[in-house]
Formats: sequence, C-alpha cells, structure tokens
Amino acid sequence: MKIKNVWIEEGCIAAGYCNEICPEVFGLSDFGEAFIEDDAVFDLNEGCIKEAAKNCPVKVIKFEEE
Repeated sequence: MKIKNVWIEEGCIAAGYCNEICPEVFGLSDFGEAFIEDDAVFDLNEGCIKEAAKNCPVKVIKFEEE
C-alpha cells in the first residue's frame, strides 16, 4: 500500500527524531516542532515515514495509505 497523506497531530514535543530519520519529509521549525516539508514525496519515502511514526515518542505522526 502506498502512503497518500502524512500529518502531524497536535502535541509535538520537538524531540527531532522524525527529522533525523526522514529529513526528506519532516522539517523542524525554529522552535524545534516538526512539520511536513512542502516538497515531500510520500511514496518514495514510505519506509522512513513509517519508521519516524513508530519512533515518535508522543505518537503524533500519522499517515494514510491507499
């Protein structure tokens, strides 16, 4: 199944793991909070998106598969 959407729910604690694991998809704001990069390509980064979601300490990274 391909990932068609990725989002970050409220509650990010700025741990930064998502950016370390998958910098092609997740950026960090000046305050350290995660965001989805504007040019992120989800289907080419499925493995690292799933890994980032799994390793998020507060489980706020969500994704939707087709």
